This record gives sequence, C-alpha cells and structure tokens, in this order.
Amino acid sequence: MELWNSTLGSGFILVGILDDSGSPEILCATFTALYMLAMISNGILLLVITMDARLHVPMYLLLWQLSLMDLLLTSVITPKAVIDFLLKDNTISFGGCALQMFLELTLGGAEDLLLAFMAYGRYVAICHPLNYMTFMKPRICWLGVFISWTLASLSAVGYTIYTMQYPFCKSRKIRHLFCEIPPLLKLACADTSKYELMVYVMGVIFLLLPLAAILSSYTLILLTVLHMPSHEGRKKALVTCSSHLTVVGMWYGGASFMYVLPSSFHTPKQDNIFSVFYTIVTPALNPLIYSLRNKEVTGALRRVLGGRLLPEHSTF
Repeated sequence: MELWNSTLGSGFILVGILDDSGSPEILCATFTALYMLAMISNGILLLVITMDARLHVPMYLLLWQLSLMDLLLTSVITPKAVIDFLLKDNTISFGGCALQMFLELTLGGAEDLLLAFMAYGRYVAICHPLNYMTFMKPRICWLGVFISWTLASLSAVGYTIYTMQYPFCKSRKIRHLFCEIPPLLKLACADTSKYELMVYVMGVIFLLLPLAAILSSYTLILLTVLHMPSHEGRKKALVTCSSHLTVVGMWYGGASFMYVLPSSFHTPKQDNIFSVFYTIVTPALNPLIYSLRNKEVTGALRRVLGGRLLPEHSTF
C-alpha cells in the first residue's frame, strides 16, 4: 500500500458533519450563530470580570478562565469548518492538523480539570460557606488553574507527537469535523491497538475521574440544599444545579463518547455529532448558564457600561 506523509507535501481532507448533513446550509448557519454567541457572551464576561474589581474573587477568577478556554476552543474548530464549507475546500496541511489537534486537546483537557475544580469550589461555597476563603483563597485558585493548563498541555504534546508519527495510508480523508485522535488513527498503516488502549486509559483519567468528582460535589450540594429552610432558596439552588449539570453532561458526554467508548460502538457520523456538543454548543451555552444570569455579573455589566446600554431592570 502506498504511503504518504508530510514530506510529500500532502495534507488531509476533513469530511465533517457539514458534508454528511442533509441540510448543510442550515447547519452552517447554526454553527455560525453559535460561534458568534460564544464570542459575544464569553467576550462580555471576560471584559466585565477584568474591569470590575468587585468580581476579583475566586469564583469569578475560575469563570474567567472557563470563558477564555471556551472562546479559544470554539475558535480553533468553528471558523475553519464554516470557511471550508463556504469555499468548498476542506484540506488541511499535515502541520495544520497537528497544531489543531494539539490546541483542541490542550483546551479540552484544561477545561475538563477546571470544571471539576469549579464544582469543588461550588461545594465549598454552599456546604462550608464559613471556610470558603480558607479553602478557595486566590493562591489555591491560581494553583488549580496552573495545574489544569500544565497537565493538559503536557498530555496534548505527547498525544500529538505520538499520533502524527504513524505512517498514513493513501487515503487522506478524515471523516470528522476537525483533526482528532480516533478518526485520524483509522488512516494509520500500522497496529494502533496498544496506543488506542493508552488513549482509553488517559480518557478515563482526564474525563471520568473529574466527572466523578463533579457528580460527587453536586450530590453533596443537593443534599445540603434539600435541608435549607427557605423554599425559595431550595428552588433557586436546584435550578442552578440542574443547569450546570446539563452543561456538564453535554461536555463530558460528548468527550467520553469519543475517547472512552470503544470505537466499535460508534460510527463517524455519531462522532461528528457528539464532537459538536463539546466544541461548539457548550462554549456558547457556558457563559449564559454559569454567569450572565447572575445578578452580580449583570450589576457589574451595568457599572462597566455606565448604565447607558443596560437599563436597571434588564436581565439576561
């Protein structure tokens, strides 16, 4: 079988969900709208938290990091997918594929860990409010952020180098929205079974362990909430927790489907659909669910804008 690699000046062809969809124009418009929503909502949140000193507290520091990760993650994937569809050119260079994979793995892995740390912070705030500033002081928050970025980037470097060193078959078509490990390994002209096992093990560590920590945190939160004397307080807390868990479910569900579920149990089309949830949908929804319905954030937004663009009764 004839082989090809970067030395031949060749690249890959991304055959993603827009190419397999029955209504690609509608889907492309949806992706564009979600990307614009993610850019605007995350951008507003980054601006407000940066400019308003009242939000320079641990909870909003973590939300600032989450918005940054979401904005960068969706920017790595969505613009290229939309532009490629509009220009009818789905090619990506060997180096471009490696870079896209590295950035997606870094940002995705960092967000996996950060979401778990945020769930821990919410648990401390609700279940141990008197000790919140002890367990969640700025130094601890920055350490959590640093660990998230460092572990994710080191993991992404290893994954990217090891994946791209495989010899690839003559077929250049990656049946996926972007360069990701599972669909790319299907083009390899070598035995990838041991590497796929390693990807599975690391997927469990980076996905299922943080997810277990999140579910444990929210279980303890719900138990505390159910014992609250105020009915209104219980209702508000339950709505907030259910919203957060919905986003967590979309993020970890899609990523776990790709990296934990064996490849024999899913098809390229299913991979495309699930990858959309954690690279396009959740970055657009996260700021709306986590922050922009928060009274402190809307108050800060009024202060930043001087009350001219956002009236007092306005809510998101």
